[in-house]
Amino acid sequence: MLDADGQMLYVGKAKDLKKRVSSYFQKTGHSPRISLMLKQVAQVETTVTRTEAEALILENNLIKGLNPRFNILFRDDKSYPYAQLTGHAFPRLAYYRGPLAKPHQYFGPYPNAWAAKQAITLIQRVFRLRTCEDTVFSNRSRPCLLYQIRRCSGPCAGLISAEDYARDVHNAALLLQGKDNELTAALTQRMGELAERQEYEEAAALRDQIRSLARVGEQQFVDAGRATDADVVACVVEQGLLAVNLTMIRSGRHLGDRTFFPEHGEGFSPAEALAAFLAQHYPDQRIPPTILLNQAIDGAELEALLSEQAGHAVRLVTQTSGARRVWVAMAEKNARLAAQRRLLDKSSQNQRLEKLREALDLPAASRIECFDISHTLGEATVASCVAFDGEAMRKSDYRRYNITGITPGDDYAAMAEALARRYRHTVIGDGPRPDLVLIDGGKGQLGRAVAVMAELGLNDIALVGVAKGEERKPGLETLVFPDGRELHLASDNPGFHLIQAIRDEAHRFAITGHRARRAKARLSSTLEDIPGIGPKRRKALLERFGGLQGVKRAGVEELARAPGISRELAEKIYQSLH
Repeated sequence: MLDADGQMLYVGKAKDLKKRVSSYFQKTGHSPRISLMLKQVAQVETTVTRTEAEALILENNLIKGLNPRFNILFRDDKSYPYAQLTGHAFPRLAYYRGPLAKPHQYFGPYPNAWAAKQAITLIQRVFRLRTCEDTVFSNRSRPCLLYQIRRCSGPCAGLISAEDYARDVHNAALLLQGKDNELTAALTQRMGELAERQEYEEAAALRDQIRSLARVGEQQFVDAGRATDADVVACVVEQGLLAVNLTMIRSGRHLGDRTFFPEHGEGFSPAEALAAFLAQHYPDQRIPPTILLNQAIDGAELEALLSEQAGHAVRLVTQTSGARRVWVAMAEKNARLAAQRRLLDKSSQNQRLEKLREALDLPAASRIECFDISHTLGEATVASCVAFDGEAMRKSDYRRYNITGITPGDDYAAMAEALARRYRHTVIGDGPRPDLVLIDGGKGQLGRAVAVMAELGLNDIALVGVAKGEERKPGLETLVFPDGRELHLASDNPGFHLIQAIRDEAHRFAITGHRARRAKARLSSTLEDIPGIGPKRRKALLERFGGLQGVKRAGVEELARAPGISRELAEKIYQSLH
């Protein structure tokens, strides 16, 4: 369904098209959402598919791609995290997001970063696998602090054989796969064999591993069969707010949960929201054989589609008992608690925004953007822009700008460039238009910002400078206006708290980007700038001398003895590094 401008309002599917479309225009008593949509519909377009599964896929692709305002939409832009065992001779245990690639092993997915990192910490305590980056691992001659606190077995310094390390990797993989019974039995048998050979130290180490495994099991396993793979999905509505909680259980292990809040969810029932979540979430994820639901839905078509995509039978279960009923109740409770927290945050933000409107006399202020500049003595200057949109920070609208071509340390020029780059899209109608722009700085930065906005023709957007207080202490900031007025809000004013929160977020976002840019510049090897040093010679030098600092400490004679380095080139390297 499209409006007069051709913008998509709603996407639906039906076996009986005439019956479905007629139900919108012939019946009365529609919900406010449907009534509002029907007033805007100017035309209806149809597409025929071969199967119901194809129709479901097309519907979800259109909803995700075009975001029609009357369809419920579950956005999940983040990929799910995994625990990774790399394919090196001494594999690394790591936290990972992204596409899965051989020869590495991946375990998960986990519903959130905390759950994945917790699993990695538990594995590291039991099996002491390395977690360091390859560059660190290949350039160490002595073990690091993790070895001293018994969190690593020291493969970098040759303190464990390749065979023993490979055995620990294999055992860690078994535990991550949920095969703890098999693993415990194997370790117990090996412990007995070592004890019989009177190798008591090795037997005691295995005993400690078995005890650690028992503690892990107590923390991780739910009250059910250990072979269970299932997702529990519960949808609740709290004061008009829909919340869907996803709890992951793999091999009987509770991996954690995550709560989703749909866009355009007003007027949808929990069952409708639940069906939309299943259809939009699972086509891009690994699908377990069982999905437990707290609402009855018409799921035959969805079951068939998910089974086809998963390559195995998938059952949607709504009638539960015993342990499964407890899981569903747990997911419902988590969804309800998350909804209550969100409503409380929303109420608090609304109060803050209202007080800010009163203080600044801006009754229409809803979208606020804030700019900050970060650098170290002019090095690696980065400008940040963060956005607050009525109820919360809008992270999808955050932007960072690497500032180049200005006098180092010129904050005014940096601010001008950031504003111009941000709002040139607004001028052509291709970017957001804020009601209020906060500038982290005093009269100088604000004056430059006013000039830039005037050049862009955006004089109607309110600008306010946030000048730091005496000795840069929080709570003593001054608000500076383009007409020269200054305002000190009371430290207990909720509107002032909102300004502080937005300004602090802009500062955090700027300094994070600046530090990353500065670190990248400082970590790039100065060898790359020396004529005659290509990737192969650079690698050979770093390996021979154990890193860039070792190359710097080497004399001309030592450099000349390196493979592929002539004396003339050694002198050039020495002069360049000194």
